[in-house]
Amino acid sequence: MDPTPYFLDFALLGASWVLILLIVLSIVSVGVMIERAMWFSGRDTDTDRFTKELRSAFLHDEIDRVEAKYKTSTAIPIQVALKGLAERDRGADAAAEAMQAEKVRWRRTAERNLIILGTLGNNVPFVGLFGTVLGVIKAFDDLKTSKPDSQSLVMAGIAEALVATAIGLLVAIPAVAAYNYFNRRLRVVLGGADECAHAVLAQLHGRAHAGVPAKPAAEPATEAQG
Repeated sequence: MDPTPYFLDFALLGASWVLILLIVLSIVSVGVMIERAMWFSGRDTDTDRFTKELRSAFLHDEIDRVEAKYKTSTAIPIQVALKGLAERDRGADAAAEAMQAEKVRWRRTAERNLIILGTLGNNVPFVGLFGTVLGVIKAFDDLKTSKPDSQSLVMAGIAEALVATAIGLLVAIPAVAAYNYFNRRLRVVLGGADECAHAVLAQLHGRAHAGVPAKPAAEPATEAQG
């Protein structure tokens, strides 16, 4: 059985449905961009200022104040540092592992939906090209007609087919740009998280080297005088 007629019937549907698909994909792309832009808002911080405040807190034994002050912060570097501070009584190694786990958790959350932008950026141009091919096939099939305006119909069909490629590029280029931008933002934020994590570890190792306990030791209870 020759499958060519079936493929030809499919091709003669033209590029219209591909254009509708591209419009849907563009809406999805814009939606992901807006959602990720809102998520990344407030996720970074001035790490220089925070690490200076952190060193001062260790110096003046005000770590609890820093934890209370930044408890509700949405900045990833601060949240990573706070996770290490919460484990400071268990030593620098425990704090390091806790901060690494927290950073991995934030990375996984930050990368959510970015794969959609990457996929659209890589594949939407091929969808547009596919629509162009279908439109050209339909345009040449219209040449079989002997109507006086058949030539103009063919040219109009080819123009419509080329629109599919143009829209595919119009969807793909912003998706690629947004994908690269958000990945860059993620690297910057996680770099700040590493900076804050190393600042915490430097203070914990310094205290351990100096023999200073993470928290002041509780005074032993005095026995009641008889």
